[in-house]
Amino acid sequence: MGKIYVIIGKSASGKDHIYQSILKDSGLDLKKIVSYTTRPKRENEENGKEYFFSNEDQLAEFRKKGKIIEERVYETIYGPWYYFLVDDGQIQADKYDYLTIGTIESFMSMKKYFKDIVCPIYIEVDDGIRLIRAVKREQEQPKPGYNEVCRRFLADSEDFSEEKLKEAGIIKRFSNNGRIEDCIDEIKNYIKKFLI
Repeated sequence: MGKIYVIIGKSASGKDHIYQSILKDSGLDLKKIVSYTTRPKRENEENGKEYFFSNEDQLAEFRKKGKIIEERVYETIYGPWYYFLVDDGQIQADKYDYLTIGTIESFMSMKKYFKDIVCPIYIEVDDGIRLIRAVKREQEQPKPGYNEVCRRFLADSEDFSEEKLKEAGIIKRFSNNGRIEDCIDEIKNYIKKFLI
């Protein structure tokens, strides 16, 4: 049986960069899981690559059919943004190992759905470093949304509290305070221990 590795971390912790680097490692041969979201597509994103960009009507249809593996909503300054993982045939855990990005809540839902094959990869970054990264990333957007950056940054303190990490059974942490390549190498070596 394969494993599903879930990269978890606060906003601007480097999850996307780490995810892409690990996915490109042919020696690991991890398959990606693409989640769905109702949030607007960023300028540099492609539908079906980072996310399947969806809407609330499609989400309601998936719910009705019992296809939702995990779902979460963020009340943003633009309205609610839903992120959800669908049992749409992507995941064949009897054949492959997978890599995805999630939150503590999505990790817990996936663990409930898939049992013991779900493994957390928690990325930890100093708050000051994260804030600088988040602002720089937002500056590159056609219409920067600094209010949303601030909302996410503050929400992370609660969403990733030590109590919630403990409740989820997340003990191991991978530091991304220095060179991101060092963090990526540490994660790759960790995953290699479990490959089928």
